[in-house]
Amino acid sequence: MRRLSGVLLVCAILFVPVFSHGHGDVLAQQAPQKTTFTGDAVIQVFAINPDKTADYEQVLAKLKEVLSKSEDPQAKAQAAGWRVIKSAMPAADGTILYTHVISPVVKDADYSLMNNIYAVVKDPAEQTAIFNMYRGAFKQTLFITQGAIVTDLSK
Repeated sequence: MRRLSGVLLVCAILFVPVFSHGHGDVLAQQAPQKTTFTGDAVIQVFAINPDKTADYEQVLAKLKEVLSKSEDPQAKAQAAGWRVIKSAMPAADGTILYTHVISPVVKDADYSLMNNIYAVVKDPAEQTAIFNMYRGAFKQTLFITQGAIVTDLSK
């Protein structure tokens, strides 16, 4: 009897969520994860596969296009303070480093490349093509730092 109770309990735990109302929509209903910053400035360094730098730069060009053409003043402010530097020399592992320098930061704005692109590019096939370029080019995030500007030597 104890064994039967245990089996029934395990089955209930495993199968009740499957048959519950709306279970299949859980992932579809989740909002995309936002990338926000609270500091005055941000530096992000990404390692890009050396044979895919053209793809990564195409994604960056699409990002620039959607931010600059946006009617949203927040998007225009993001574009105005966002610079990307490509390293002149490959890293030790052969990857090419792209440093994103964001200053000033638009507080609580979404800095996710894909979220910004998807906000304008609505065609699922085009979204998939852009994402596949990004995913194929991207090797890893090396670091992200943000903080307050303590000294501005230009002033």
